[in-house]
Amino acid sequence: MLTPSPSGPATVAVVGCGTVGGRAARQLLSIDGVSHLLLFDEDPEVAARVAAALGPRAHTGAGDVREHLRSLGAVLLATPPGQARLATVVVDARVPLVTTSDSVDDVRSLLVLHDAAASRGVPLIVGAGFAPGLTDVMAAHAGAWFETVREVHTAKFGTAGPACARQHHGALSTESNDFRDGEWLHRPGGSGRELVWFPDPIGGADCYRAGIPDALLLHRLFPEAERISGRMAATRRDRLTSRLPMMRKPHAEAGAGAVRVEVRGRLEGEESSVVLACLDRPSVAAGAVAALSIGAVLTGAMRRQGLTSGCFTLGQYVDSLSFLRALSARGVRCARFAGTTER
Repeated sequence: MLTPSPSGPATVAVVGCGTVGGRAARQLLSIDGVSHLLLFDEDPEVAARVAAALGPRAHTGAGDVREHLRSLGAVLLATPPGQARLATVVVDARVPLVTTSDSVDDVRSLLVLHDAAASRGVPLIVGAGFAPGLTDVMAAHAGAWFETVREVHTAKFGTAGPACARQHHGALSTESNDFRDGEWLHRPGGSGRELVWFPDPIGGADCYRAGIPDALLLHRLFPEAERISGRMAATRRDRLTSRLPMMRKPHAEAGAGAVRVEVRGRLEGEESSVVLACLDRPSVAAGAVAALSIGAVLTGAMRRQGLTSGCFTLGQYVDSLSFLRALSARGVRCARFAGTTER
């Protein structure tokens, strides 16, 4: 259970009210430590519709979020890729920040802000979505069972909304970032087909290398690991058209999605592996993850001991078991996976 901040409930700004941002805003209204929401979007009418649907505690922000930073307790960035510039302004204003971007360029630029965030005494959480985000927490939870972690591999199926679908489309034509035996390997997106099993009803799906930031973030969590990789599910058409503009408009919200994390290492004196998975609509799960992340930076609940300021992945920042239990209470459930889900 989250506990209120000593300074009292705060106003949180949600910048980007699309599929994930709108879901996160709804979740935030039930987070202790949050009094009101200030909503911003590139299209003011979108922010106004979300605010109207959420009731009297949600308001449309006038002008730009930069004009309101002094009155905010935290900011959630749920915009399409390109979050680093605004993130720099928010950190400079000493406001805690949670970001959701799954863009490699964004993640690299955000990680550079560690010293700025540390010197200003605020936390900056990078990648608080379905993947990365939930995958980092799952990996941290599974990794805690091992004496030594040697490998960490993630895979994801599905997209949240239009911006996520466009990012997925472009990632298949972008070089991957895999860590292997002390070196970063950059290989073509859409290569390295691997059949990955997700929870039913998704089942098996072909997954490929792609320009996604999962390994970059997991390496911070497991610097001793020998191999770290991230893959995404794709069809033959996805791969063939990835270098072209999207041939049809993305759905407003996609259907079922899933993430899978496999950790390998030494467990109870033997080489072993643990697989965790989560089946849910990506936008729903990402919204819940982002909202709980805001709760963690506002109240300190679920935060790992000793972490107060700087730039962190979600798996670094929160206590994994507490976070997964809080997610489960909101209907987003992870399970150990062995062909069928086991709780």
